[in-house]
Amino acid sequence: QVQLVESGGGSVQAGGSLRLACAVSGYSVSSYCMAWFRQAPGKEREGVAAIDSRGITTVADSVEGRFTISQDYAKNTLYLQMNSLKPDDTAMYYCASRRGLTAIQALGDSRLLLYWGQGTQVTVSS
Repeated sequence: QVQLVESGGGSVQAGGSLRLACAVSGYSVSSYCMAWFRQAPGKEREGVAAIDSRGITTVADSVEGRFTISQDYAKNTLYLQMNSLKPDDTAMYYCASRRGLTAIQALGDSRLLLYWGQGTQVTVSS
């Protein structure tokens, strides 16, 4: 049974950092395309960062230079390191996955992702 469980969200001041984690069970993270999405109230879901089975990563322009996506194969966990956080980063953050996608494909269309976690809230205050 596939399960994705996010953790690490919280409340921080602008300029602060958080590291989100997505613990995966049911498959190996190295064999799937994994991605982070976020959704703020009243806004559409937005792709944040993705990594595919080749290890190729891509991030959204809005977080370029501030957010980094990575994986720990031993822990079978996906991470999102978020630095220099801004109030605009406030949202519910979700991890998602699907086998066979490229990172660019995943980031561009959340409808392509098959498995989703329950989300973790990130709130950035000014």
